[in-house]
Order: sequence, then C-alpha cells, then structure tokens
Amino acid sequence: MNEPRTITALRHVVLLLFVAIAVWPILDVVSISLRPGDRLRSTEWELIPENWTLDSYRELFTEQPFLRWLGNSLLVSAAVTAFGVVLASMGGYAFSRFQFVGRQTMMLSILTTQMFPATMLLLPLYIMIAKLGLINTFWGLSIFYVSTALPFCIWQMKGFYDTIPVSLEEAAKIDGCSQFDAFTKVILPVAKPGLVITALFSFMTAWSEYIVAAQVLQDREMFTLPLGIKSFQSSMSTQWGLYAAASILVSIPVVLVFMGLSRYLVSGMTLGAVKE
Repeated sequence: MNEPRTITALRHVVLLLFVAIAVWPILDVVSISLRPGDRLRSTEWELIPENWTLDSYRELFTEQPFLRWLGNSLLVSAAVTAFGVVLASMGGYAFSRFQFVGRQTMMLSILTTQMFPATMLLLPLYIMIAKLGLINTFWGLSIFYVSTALPFCIWQMKGFYDTIPVSLEEAAKIDGCSQFDAFTKVILPVAKPGLVITALFSFMTAWSEYIVAAQVLQDREMFTLPLGIKSFQSSMSTQWGLYAAASILVSIPVVLVFMGLSRYLVSGMTLGAVKE
C-alpha cells in the first residue's frame, strides 16, 4: 500500500531538518578555520569568509607539534584496537562456548561494570598504573583504555558468537581441526562483522578521550590529539583558528574509518545483539 505523498514529503522534511542540525556545527567550524586572524571573533557567518586563508592549517604543520600528536594518537589507538580485538575475541568465545566454574558470575560482573561511568575507575586505575611506573607512558595510557573498553567488547563478541552455529566447529573437528584451529580458521572469519565493531569501539575509546590522557601524560611531546588541541585554549585567550583547523583534521581519520567499515557495521551491531 502506497503512503500519501504528503506523508512522504513530511518525512523528508523532518530528516533534512535533522541533517541540517547535525551538519551546521561542522560547517561553522570549517568557516572559523578559514578566517583570517583579524576576523576570528566575528559573529557573522559565511561558509567561505572574505579574504579566507589556510594560515591556521599551515601553522599547525609548521609551528606546532601537530604531526607528533597525530602519531601519538595513532600509536595509542592502534595498540588499544589490537589488544581489544585479540582479548575480546578470545574472551567472548570462551564465555559463548565453554562451561566453567564462575562463568555466570564473571558474565554478570562484566555486565555490571557497564552500569558505572569510566571516570569512577580513574583513581584506582591511576594508582595501579603509578605503582607500575607507567605514568607519562603510552603503555600506561593504553592499559587504561583497554581495561575500560574490554568489558563491552567481550560482551559484544559473546553475543555475536552465540549466533554462530556450533555445528561449524563440529564439522571442522571432524575434518581434523583442533579447537584452536576451528576457532581461528572457521569461527573468526564468520565473526568478522563483530570483530569490526569491537575494533571500531576500541579505536574510538582511545582516539577522542581527554580526561584519562590529561592525568597520565604530562610531557607536551607525548600529548595525544585531544590534549594537544586543548593546549590551544588558555585561561586568558583561545587560538580559535588553530582550534578549529585541528578539530577538522582530527575528524578526518574517524570519517575514513567509518566509511571503510560501514558495510560491516549494521550486521555486526544487529547480530551481536542476539543472545541465547
């Protein structure tokens, strides 16, 4: 049954309105990043301002350690993603396929941790990292991020493995595969959408986080991008051009990651939500 054209038009209008609300702040930041120095505080809005310039972008790469901050963020995010995917894929598989003492208690404990904000863990984890001598190191920051992202990732992967028939592993074992071979050669390829969701969540946990990084890292040369961008803001003034230009550049890797993984996102999120 075809719906009336007025309903379709109204739906499109509502969707376009929400798109405009979402895109407007981005366009505003782009406009600020292109303004010359004497117009940064202007309240007039133009997507391409008069006498526009790329000086803010040029200064980021020539006078600020932006590339170093970018490399630091990529290093930490890559490490967190790798550890998150490896540990969550194995932990979720164990909870999904094996029965062992304390399994239900551990699953409930993992689920319970998601009821509290990560900032509640800031003090105890900071003390642990300090006692390990990992303050102001990428290892300490990565351990912090992995520990906060892993519970959700394990639960996500456990739900995804539950949707994969056990008969696949049984058939692999009949053909001579061990349990580990069946897991790596049969189950993991099927679980690729779930692994993508886990990788994306782990990456975003590290890429855009500020509060934890501000506590762990003190050396400006070791700053990640959120810390570096925050340094453009002081108590007396803000370098709005650099702030806006850096914000645009920081969003580019995230957009590229989402575009590259988009075909896995819907299936990974929906299948991972199915439980026994």
